[in-house]
Amino acid sequence: MQKSALVTGGTGGLGVAVTGRLLRDGWRVVVPWVAEQELERVEAHEGLELVQADLTDPEAVEKAVALAAGRSDAPLSGVANLVGGFDAPGRVGDVPLERFEEQFRLNLRPTYLVTQAALGRLIAAGGGSVVCVGSRAGVDPFAGAAGYAGSKAAVIAFVKSLSVEYREDGVRANAVLPSVIDTAANRSAMPDSDHDRWVKPEEIASVIAFLLSSRSAATSGAAIPVYGRA
Repeated sequence: MQKSALVTGGTGGLGVAVTGRLLRDGWRVVVPWVAEQELERVEAHEGLELVQADLTDPEAVEKAVALAAGRSDAPLSGVANLVGGFDAPGRVGDVPLERFEEQFRLNLRPTYLVTQAALGRLIAAGGGSVVCVGSRAGVDPFAGAAGYAGSKAAVIAFVKSLSVEYREDGVRANAVLPSVIDTAANRSAMPDSDHDRWVKPEEIASVIAFLLSSRSAATSGAAIPVYGRA
């Protein structure tokens, strides 16, 4: 039986690679989007379904999850929480609370809402896998990005909590921790860096695909470094 996966952030630099990998592996993939220009990054595929949804809004999240879980011949078995944001505005004493909190709104709120909405469907389908994107900064922060590091650390803690709470229900949860991902946006932002040392989106996609699959059935609660050579 075919399985369905919900990939948030599936139109982004990492998300396109994850979506493509899952489609090649035979998954039905549902990808939420917000702005129409995002659709230019996604190639049409018979196994791909797109849904407009602001994943900070609970009603929109329910709409996306319901679509992903809506086919009995392809039950929802995987959730990849990739959506998020990055900000490095300066040291804590110089950054307004609102800007600090915005990183939690971008990096934690959608992950929480989507996972919460999906859990019942995953359990009803016999179990499944949730994969979230943390960051190396969540375990090894750098100066000037306390909101980003803190929110990614919270994602890692959330994954570990999920693993403990839902392991008896057959739902696994793991996180991947990228360093700098080799995307067009990052190359533009850091043109003088050694891009060959950065981790490739396709490399991370391979790890996420493994964690979503039954091949990783023994693994839950892990925070897996995917640093490349950066």
